Amino acid sequence: MAKYLVIVESPAKVKTIKKFLGKNYEVVASNGHVRDLPKSRLGFSPEEDYEPKYITIRGKGEVLAKLRKEVKKADKIYLATDPDREGEAISWHLTQALKLEGKDVSRISFNEITQSAVKASLKNAREIDMDLVDAQQTRRMLDRMVGYRISPLLWAKVKRGLSAGRVQSVALRIVCDREEEIEAFIPEEYWTLDVSLLPDGEKKPIVAKLMDKNGEKLDITSKEQMDQVLAEMKGKNFQVLDIKKGERTKKAPLPFTTSTLQQEASKALNFPISKTMRIAQQLYEGVDIKGQGTIGLITYLRTDSVRISEEADEAARTFVKDTYGEAYLSAGEGSKKAAGKIQDAHEAIRPSDINRVPADIKDSLSRDQYRLYQLIWKRFAASRMANAVYETTTVNIGAGDYRFRVATSKVSFEGFMLAYTEADDEKEEKQTTLKSIDESTKLAFVEFDPKQHFTQPPAHYTEASLVKTLEELGIGRPSTYSPTITTILARRYITKENKNLYVTEIGSVVNAIMKESFPTIVDEHFTANMESLLDSVAEGKVPWKSVVANFYPDLEEAVQRAEKELEKVTIEDEVTEEICEECGHNMVIKYGPYGKFLACPGFPECRNTKPYYEKIGVACPKCGKDVVIKMTKKGRRYYGCIGYPECDFMSWGRPVEKKCPRCGGYMVEKGAKLACADEHCGYTEEREKNEK
Repeated sequence: MAKYLVIVESPAKVKTIKKFLGKNYEVVASNGHVRDLPKSRLGFSPEEDYEPKYITIRGKGEVLAKLRKEVKKADKIYLATDPDREGEAISWHLTQALKLEGKDVSRISFNEITQSAVKASLKNAREIDMDLVDAQQTRRMLDRMVGYRISPLLWAKVKRGLSAGRVQSVALRIVCDREEEIEAFIPEEYWTLDVSLLPDGEKKPIVAKLMDKNGEKLDITSKEQMDQVLAEMKGKNFQVLDIKKGERTKKAPLPFTTSTLQQEASKALNFPISKTMRIAQQLYEGVDIKGQGTIGLITYLRTDSVRISEEADEAARTFVKDTYGEAYLSAGEGSKKAAGKIQDAHEAIRPSDINRVPADIKDSLSRDQYRLYQLIWKRFAASRMANAVYETTTVNIGAGDYRFRVATSKVSFEGFMLAYTEADDEKEEKQTTLKSIDESTKLAFVEFDPKQHFTQPPAHYTEASLVKTLEELGIGRPSTYSPTITTILARRYITKENKNLYVTEIGSVVNAIMKESFPTIVDEHFTANMESLLDSVAEGKVPWKSVVANFYPDLEEAVQRAEKELEKVTIEDEVTEEICEECGHNMVIKYGPYGKFLACPGFPECRNTKPYYEKIGVACPKCGKDVVIKMTKKGRRYYGCIGYPECDFMSWGRPVEKKCPRCGGYMVEKGAKLACADEHCGYTEEREKNEK
């Protein structure tokens, strides 16, 4: 009998796939990539026409030796690595490393690890798609160029262990730009007015919001203005002007892509992006289900397509019809306008079998596996269901020249919401008292409720919102979102507190150097355009060498220019007046993972270190001692009193010497302005030029 060899990437898939194939099939794993560019050097050069020089990855010798033994026994070899560019490249590297030229070799790929999908892939075996391989190779080379040419500059000028990256540097800049926006933001005061009114014959009042005066929107920005509005309405009768009833629909959601799954798992399950991808990988590769063996529960987890196969669509529609009834079935497939950057290589993320209901297999899954599978399953079921319908009622109420409004809605048909609701869906407000109101209803005044508010700065990025922004800007691809964010967190360029991302001191320094010396690299439009070029390589429209050859000379020129300019900027150890109590040397300022610290120059003989507190030349508003720059445990900068813990003064904004002329409080820098730290005071003024 003929012997067939199937090579997959992950050992976790071996057991699952072997179960689907007969005894004539042997299934082995490559454990990911087996070859890469050498770590010690760039691995290609313009003098040699940019031909990459690959070497076997350290530690992969044993894996390759085992694979070679299996290759010798096989009559036919199937390369079954993941169904994306990375997987295609791994298959090509295997043909080179195992010297498979002249052998009977085919490439197979499947979007889900199910018996039908695996067997169908054998019938549709093909050759390796070199366009996809070239696209992956080009990405690797571009990333290598940026990392290997710029990172040594950061080591020389800041500290060893730092790195630059084609995508990670843009992601860092996006977070830094948001931090600058937040720091420069000055809150503005505004007021809202609600009124409680009791409809005739009712026991519970309704609450109406002030909308306009004589048809023009009202902007109330001070207590004085609010007092004037209240005075003008004193004694006025409230009457119903009109009642509008209507209907609105909420569209059923689309199935998950990598990006939307990462965002929703972050909101609904509080999962970091890396955790979502790790658990999704487990669900894709296969989980041991009691009584059924190892089963791949979801389709491939790296995709930016919302397309669904006809078979899966039909199965889902049958399930919805049988479970919820025909009324809950959607009229047609949900669609989303395809952006130019979408790679429609495979389907959206969905359960491999819609009939495998989460509750039925809960006992076979870990808590996190169950929660993520349930999220994917519910979202897919909902995508094949009818839209939700709301019944809306809007009551406009007049009081002199002023108009108030009460708007309520209630679900009249649940539709897809019977199966799934998104994490940030607002709870619908219900005021049943509106049912009994008509235009003749008398309204008795109960009370006014004026409220003071302040405009809020843009929100700090979270992992989920950063992924959304990267996707919207066309930066990176489904496979890169998680490693990009993981890298800038691991390098301590950004830190995470209560889901929010903050820039550390090291992150600010690296971003400043990148913006000054390599503006193209950190330009989001340039990076997005580069992604489009990589897509064109994958489609066979652009030769890969032309992309590399156009990019490398400009980068090399920028590096050489930066080396000359940065030579002038030597970050030497700054000697301080602080004396080392262990050996008597004057201690020096150094950079560490959390920013600056004091170290003894007698290292390694003397290893004494201390926290470094940089004075900003401002007296503490509470006790008069020096205000210094401090760091949270996670590396976020703030300003505090050097006298801590006796004095607990702290400020996220940088304080200045000048006092607020309106309230006497301390002021802080806000971009091009100075602002009172007390937002209720609201005083601001332009900074003098020499202060900026």
